[in-house]
Amino acid sequence: MSNERAAAQIFTDVYGCCVMCPTGYLRAGVVEAWSTPVTGLLDVGRYPHGVDGRVEEIAEAFRSSTFESLARSDIMAWKYRKLMMNLGNAVEALVGPGARAGAVTAAATSEAEACYRAVGIGHVSADADRQRRSDLLRIGRIDRRERGGGSTWQSLARSAGSVETDHLSGETAAIGDRVGVPTPVNAGLQRLVRQQLVSGAPPGAMSVDDVRLEVGLDRPVGDRR
Repeated sequence: MSNERAAAQIFTDVYGCCVMCPTGYLRAGVVEAWSTPVTGLLDVGRYPHGVDGRVEEIAEAFRSSTFESLARSDIMAWKYRKLMMNLGNAVEALVGPGARAGAVTAAATSEAEACYRAVGIGHVSADADRQRRSDLLRIGRIDRRERGGGSTWQSLARSAGSVETDHLSGETAAIGDRVGVPTPVNAGLQRLVRQQLVSGAPPGAMSVDDVRLEVGLDRPVGDRR
């Protein structure tokens, strides 16, 4: 969320975009689009809130391509929900796609919700997010291949040298530090992904149990990868 804040220190008119776009990186400027019937959802609005003629023009330009787009007066509330959803990216990168919807992601999301309440950050509900995606973002196959994983998973898989975790789990942990809300799971995920990046380990190198132990959750029974 730092992009809009930084831009607003320089420019009068700043716009935010909530990007829901399941793609796969091939090389600079070239990606595979895994979603059907549209490539992605690109909702847009003024920062910190509002809609103007330019927002409407941008949304229409997106819709004229292979995307769906709505003009949003509360675009940052949608972006904060997207950030919460993306907290599972670290778990997916550490363990594998099957672990994304498990207890670690749920705990990381709960921490984010507590941080947002403490500082008064508004965010749309998980139900609203699901309704927005509805049948517009269905992950298909390309040449009979299945998508390997999300953006953090892909960064580790191709040894990109950097990952987005500092701006996802790290953003949550930073808010928690400022307002005194404990965020051990998000801080732990941030640390683990950094370690995996530095070591050069591929995505999925850890077990669910190991991640749970490292981030301070109770060790589950029979929950091994």
